[in-house]
Amino acid sequence: MLVKSEVDTVSKQVTIFVNGAFGFNLIHDFKRCYSDKRDYSFTIDLRKVDYIDSAGLGILINMQNYLDHQDGAIRLTNTLPQVRKVLTISRFDRKFTIE
Repeated sequence: MLVKSEVDTVSKQVTIFVNGAFGFNLIHDFKRCYSDKRDYSFTIDLRKVDYIDSAGLGILINMQNYLDHQDGAIRLTNTLPQVRKVLTISRFDRKFTIE
């Protein structure tokens, strides 16, 4: 599975794990991880993502808009250097917390 999530209902925290290339092919699986959890906080673990394209960036923006979270409220963690570079060039460090 390329996308999976862990939900902690007590702390209202969701961690989404993505594996492989983060792009258009993940839209539906990724959306299922957050679509019914507007009042949760989110961490997206990208340790196994070796590539992100414009569709992947769009998925993250759509998630943020859908959840109506403020800038920085969704954490992107464990980014590989090549993924972090794309996120920084795209100025996602202003919209998300990148760790």
